[in-house]
Amino acid sequence: MCSATATDLHHLLVDCAFALAIMMIVSIALGWLVAGRVLKPLRTITAATQRISEDDLHQRLALNGPHDELKNLSDTIDGLLARLEDAFDAQRLFVANASHELRTPLTVERTLLEMILGDPRPTVGSFRSVCQDVLGAVIEQETLIEALLTLARSQRGLDRREPVDLAAIATKTGNSSHAAATSQGLHLAVSTEAALIAGDPYLLERLAANLIENAVRYNVADGWVRVAVQPSEEQVALQIANSGPVIPSDQVDRLLCPFQRLTRDRAGERGGLGLGLSIVAAIAKAHDAVLRAEPGPDGGLTVEVRFPRLTHPGPCTGRTSQPILAREA
Repeated sequence: MCSATATDLHHLLVDCAFALAIMMIVSIALGWLVAGRVLKPLRTITAATQRISEDDLHQRLALNGPHDELKNLSDTIDGLLARLEDAFDAQRLFVANASHELRTPLTVERTLLEMILGDPRPTVGSFRSVCQDVLGAVIEQETLIEALLTLARSQRGLDRREPVDLAAIATKTGNSSHAAATSQGLHLAVSTEAALIAGDPYLLERLAANLIENAVRYNVADGWVRVAVQPSEEQVALQIANSGPVIPSDQVDRLLCPFQRLTRDRAGERGGLGLGLSIVAAIAKAHDAVLRAEPGPDGGLTVEVRFPRLTHPGPCTGRTSQPILAREA
């Protein structure tokens, strides 16, 4: 009987081993088929992503199927490609615009020099006149290059931060704009309350200067410009408002992009480089500030930049409110 039991156990072990072998083979086959089906979309995503380059960022994966993790991954990559395409398009447009802006004064300089060199009887007066014109074109180039460098520096972010009194910067910049405001007969007033923020003094001064210069340049006769620094518990707001031509609300966001200007009939005869507000937006972003621009109901523009407030005590306290310029009767 013991021999029969041993034989039965042996047969049972052989059957179990055979069944396990078959189950293992079937499991491997099923696993291979399932893994292939599961990994196929990943291989499709990988191959499509590898084919996409800088020149065809318009392509999308557009993976079809149920809304699972792979579909979410595909949609995320498509969103990234869309943002990259927008960034590359903006870069190409910026380079084209910068090249055009730099080419204009260079063309003027070349034309002036060719004109004086082609004059068979040049005089000292003609040479002096051409030199003055060429100097004006060079100054225009320097201004543009400085603006481009400031924009690039702002977009790179801040290398260091230090306590800065925003009220002092606003007052200093307002006083520097006195002559320009006087020449246009504008009333420019500054109202500030001292408050510290952390940032780069040069960039913050450039931000305030760009906003005030724009407010003065794009204005109307007998108009006004108001500059205010208003601190709260957690933020410090710099607000510049002005009178001026009516600006459609759908044009405001466009003006925050590089080389975008108001049209001649709204901006008057003289325009800037189209970089002022884009530099302001870049500096605000570098300082973790919130920029808001709204057209005035009767014309002009109100720009407000809210900076995080530096909470530790500073050397400056108190409030100043002063009219920088009152139009003479």
